[in-house]
Amino acid sequence: MCVVGLGYLGATHALAMAKLGHEVVGIDIDSTKVESMNAGKISFHEPGLEVALREALSEKLVRFQTSFEMTEPAEVVFICVGTPQTGSGGSADMSFVFAAGETLSKAVSPETVVVGKSTVPVGTAAALRNRMSKVAGFPIHLAWNPEFLREGTALEDSLKPDRIVIGSWDDYSSHKLKDVYKPILDEGTPLVEVDVPTAELVKVAANAFLATKVSFINAMAEIAEVTGADAVELAKAIGYDERIGNEFLRNGIGFGGGCLPKDIRAFVARAEELGAGEAVSFLKDVDAINRRRRARVVTLAAQELGELKNKKVLMLGLSFKPDSDDMRDSPALDIALQLDQAGAQVTVHDPVALGELGDKHPALIREQILSAAAKGQDLVILGTEWSEYRALDPTAFGKLVANKLIIDGRNVLDVAAWQAAGWRLIALGRNVHN
Repeated sequence: MCVVGLGYLGATHALAMAKLGHEVVGIDIDSTKVESMNAGKISFHEPGLEVALREALSEKLVRFQTSFEMTEPAEVVFICVGTPQTGSGGSADMSFVFAAGETLSKAVSPETVVVGKSTVPVGTAAALRNRMSKVAGFPIHLAWNPEFLREGTALEDSLKPDRIVIGSWDDYSSHKLKDVYKPILDEGTPLVEVDVPTAELVKVAANAFLATKVSFINAMAEIAEVTGADAVELAKAIGYDERIGNEFLRNGIGFGGGCLPKDIRAFVARAEELGAGEAVSFLKDVDAINRRRRARVVTLAAQELGELKNKKVLMLGLSFKPDSDDMRDSPALDIALQLDQAGAQVTVHDPVALGELGDKHPALIREQILSAAAKGQDLVILGTEWSEYRALDPTAFGKLVANKLIIDGRNVLDVAAWQAAGWRLIALGRNVHN
């Protein structure tokens, strides 16, 4: 099989397929990325993925190339290219999907099954199939098989998913995909077979629901902050209701990354194109609530420190979540930049993501050693809940800073322990300030 696109999704999927015993050719137009992966190196941080790459290379189950040319046509080709947000309108950029499809059309056979895994607006698959069939000169077998990866556990999510969704126009394509996933299906993983438009909707609908859940509890946190209630205990109480559950029901500075923010905006844009914008207009509020929680931290910093100009602030974490170096739409990075714009001297620390900053945002002070980063700070903000931040000794850490003031943006610190060590701890949505 082939996997087209070797970004986060494509690299992970290629190696998951190799883990299942399939022979995989990974294709990407970026020659640097291809050379790196052939040498056993991954260009991003994801636990376990580089080990899996080296194992697959040693077993000769995977290879990577820039060309779409094959010695023989692949049985199955997965399209895993990016669908980034376009400009300020929020719609998804489908140019990479269509470009990959049209190039593939010249390399596949009538028996090849092309499978979309990229997150796309509903209706994309039909347009893609028409374009590919015109270029190929024969009807293309196209199916849609959405991904449900979580950064930090992506390989495990691929090999032990909570469900496999297949959308297709013909039995041939669905049978081929069931063969691909047979080892996983034989372990009892639920299979959901649907029409193609439903398969396209599954991922964006799931992300919209999860984003709504996060923003709901953050909206409750806003109420808690003006009433003296505790949003963390509130989430615990309602989470016991099996109809609600406690997953994604944790208030703080909100969600980020390359999926949830982008996907809900693209969902709204596509619904408006279809004339059904009112059906998902609430997602605009979901997005707005999420952004407000970031602004709330800046407001709290100003309330505590007064004039922010020249105040020293340490941001603990830059990635949008722990066990990842992904800073796309990261709440932590966004807050750091807002503080910088307000005149604060912002130092940033992250276990793995610092290098991803590169030359961007030069005003942010990079510090790789945590103890050095803490020295002389007026305010510490926990922006990403890395385990090493959760495990900090508040007494020892307090000896390094100039002012024992911390904003826990993720509600993961032991409030009593930090307060006992002399810290003024502000936890979003909680009346625990001392």
